[in-house]
Amino acid sequence: MIESFQETLVAAGENATPLSITGGGSKAFYGRRPEGREFCVRDYRGVIDYSPTELVITARAGTPLAEIEAVLAAENQMLAFEPPHFGASTTLGGTIACGLSGPRRPFAGAARDFVLGIRCLNGKGEQLRFGGQVMKNVAGYDVSRTLTGSLGTLALLLEISLKVLPRPETEVTLCRQTTAAEAIVLMNRWAGKPLPLSATCFHDGQLALRLSGTRRGVQAAAEQIGGDRMDPAETFWEDLREHRHAFFTDDKPVWRLSVPPATAPLVLEGETFIDWGGAQRWITTMLPTAAVRAAATAAGGHACRFRSNDREAVFQPLPAGLLALHQRLKHSFDPAGILNPGRMYAEL
Repeated sequence: MIESFQETLVAAGENATPLSITGGGSKAFYGRRPEGREFCVRDYRGVIDYSPTELVITARAGTPLAEIEAVLAAENQMLAFEPPHFGASTTLGGTIACGLSGPRRPFAGAARDFVLGIRCLNGKGEQLRFGGQVMKNVAGYDVSRTLTGSLGTLALLLEISLKVLPRPETEVTLCRQTTAAEAIVLMNRWAGKPLPLSATCFHDGQLALRLSGTRRGVQAAAEQIGGDRMDPAETFWEDLREHRHAFFTDDKPVWRLSVPPATAPLVLEGETFIDWGGAQRWITTMLPTAAVRAAATAAGGHACRFRSNDREAVFQPLPAGLLALHQRLKHSFDPAGILNPGRMYAEL
């Protein structure tokens, strides 16, 4: 199958034919609209190697994410960055290509933090391998993590090695009624203490906090923090991760703002959901793009139009110097510009 992929890439390069790489299609809404001929790779699937004692799993890019999570669950392990699925068809390759992480991200790490190695094909059909199956394997640029979140604009992912972690012995979710400003203060205060936090968010007057770890440690932390226990809580965090929470059912465009965690509530027209201990602000609003981005920039962050009918200006424009660096990187991997052209930026 790899040979077939290589033939497709070589032919596309020779004919300057853009290719739109697809897997399960669960995140087709994300980024700018795909351009080019569909190049489906979801049939390249299967777990290649799994070493529970080494906390490493390697699988082909087309492997369904649910299949990987089931394999890990059988050994009481998990993908600690809690990746969103956004559909039953989601694949490992699409998960890493999008680089999205769930509620556990600020406390466990982002998707790229768990990528140990990647085997891929560049735009010329050449096989490349970066990293390996251990943490200390990098010399020079960490290309495996560079490919994470690149939306398939640099290479066709073939195989991915990930670090996994044991599931916590127990989890407890606490909640309390408060204001957005106080919630941000509390989330940042708790984040600075030795507490087993694994998720914190605020919406519509309710602050929710998840503790994960040993029973004794979680119990002690719950007594220290206080608040009402949410039961059942697993569905709440899963609905947040998968955007099934009522907040995300609004027909307005959904923006994702990344700002310093202690940033005060942003004064923007629309409804806000505060996640990641204050570092991620989801906003549903009809405000112009310039207004949303100006607010994010003023706070020291940036804004992404996460879901919207407007697929042109999705990601915040890059400064000239950084755009030039991205263009050089794109040219190195994909000199003919055939891999998901324009999916992130029109200039790429």
